[in-house]
Amino acid sequence: MAHSIPHFGRVREVLRTVRQKGAHRTRIANIGHLLTGNFLGSLLGLAAFALSARALGPVDYGLLAMIYTFVRVVERVISFQTWQPIIKYGADLQHPAQRDDLRMLLKFGFLLDFACAVLAWVVAVLLAFLAAYFFSWPAETTHLVLLYSSVLLFQLTGMPTAVQRMAGQFRLVAYGQLVNSVVRVGLCLAGSLLAAGLPYFVAVWAGTQALGSLIMLAMAFHTLRRQGIHRLLTTSVRGVTRRFPGIWGFAWSANLSLTLRMSAQEFDTLLVGALTDPAAAGLYHIAKRIGRVGQQVGAQVQAVLYPDVTRLWAQGRVGEFKRLIVQIEALLLALSLVGIAVIAVVIHPLLLWTAGPQFLAASSLVVVQMVAVTLVLCGSAMRVGLLAMGRQGEVLRTVMVGTALFFAVALLLVPTIGPMGGNIAHIALGICWVGGLSLALRRALAEQEPVRSDPLDLPRDIDLLVSKGV
Repeated sequence: MAHSIPHFGRVREVLRTVRQKGAHRTRIANIGHLLTGNFLGSLLGLAAFALSARALGPVDYGLLAMIYTFVRVVERVISFQTWQPIIKYGADLQHPAQRDDLRMLLKFGFLLDFACAVLAWVVAVLLAFLAAYFFSWPAETTHLVLLYSSVLLFQLTGMPTAVQRMAGQFRLVAYGQLVNSVVRVGLCLAGSLLAAGLPYFVAVWAGTQALGSLIMLAMAFHTLRRQGIHRLLTTSVRGVTRRFPGIWGFAWSANLSLTLRMSAQEFDTLLVGALTDPAAAGLYHIAKRIGRVGQQVGAQVQAVLYPDVTRLWAQGRVGEFKRLIVQIEALLLALSLVGIAVIAVVIHPLLLWTAGPQFLAASSLVVVQMVAVTLVLCGSAMRVGLLAMGRQGEVLRTVMVGTALFFAVALLLVPTIGPMGGNIAHIALGICWVGGLSLALRRALAEQEPVRSDPLDLPRDIDLLVSKGV
């Protein structure tokens, strides 16, 4: 008996290690599916933009980019990104007895999505009419902005995103969204062959974006039915704030943080166009579209990581929590460095073969943009960790400082050196982002006492990560 207890302890430790490795393999597989799906989607998106650019030329393409960006800015500012509070409060609602609570939380998120969609559309329409009055827009431009603004009514993606991520349906998310991308490329190819004008391409981009949102919503309800969750829309949300205390505060904080962060990533195209001209905005937007392929890596890593990290922290498994953040940050840094090297080699022929010789001036913009994207990527896991710890206030403060720095640098440099000033401003934002999150995470871990002893506690690893600025 004296020898069996240590032996049993060793067996239990081995089984625990196997489970952890299995979970890690599953996590990597999920990230792989999302990256593959998003890589294919990004390639299709670049093909659609290239076909649009070739058909329209720099000026009309710049107008399309500014209309597209205007609608995205409004959506990002108004949207509550409800998937964040849903996952925060719903990741641990796994027991069948908690189905009613989960149903209430999902209904709350859906209603919030719907209210934000209607509000965003109203705001976009009012801003379009105000801009047309003050800046003397042509009637055709105003009509095109109003047409594209209609997609805001279909932006009901917060709750569906949370459903798929909590259910682990990352393969379905990764490849289900390719349908609208394929349709968009086909329609853009037809428009290019028929020499269609700007109104056609605005209609194509608006219609396929709405189609993608509806597909995502349909897939989410299909997943809920497979889980045995029915009658979601008839569920009462009365008492949701008592059942989930602090949910409104978390939602507002997460929304404000993401709004400020997205203002720098989305408003910049409008800023470049306002301080220069539509052609310069078109070049800048081409660079942003290519850089967004890299940004998708961070977004998808966070998609997979957030539910897992939230559960680890809630269960007091601090060592696994730290180790996971270290591993993901190291992976992102390695991928980013490889991406910069590849882009520097292939960007010139890539632009020549896709958008055309008129857009070759964007090649240097793309390389600098990738450096900024690398800095943003290297804060992805730390941001998720802080949100899981309930430290959204630290994330918000970091975003506020970084956004203020971005606009200060952009307003100073864009009028003098053009679109490159916007990319340099993004690098300044990225440095502030990584440094601020590193300090916040280190301080949060130092202040927080572990819930229970964890043999996987790795303070040296997290200190090494922070000291390197990763």
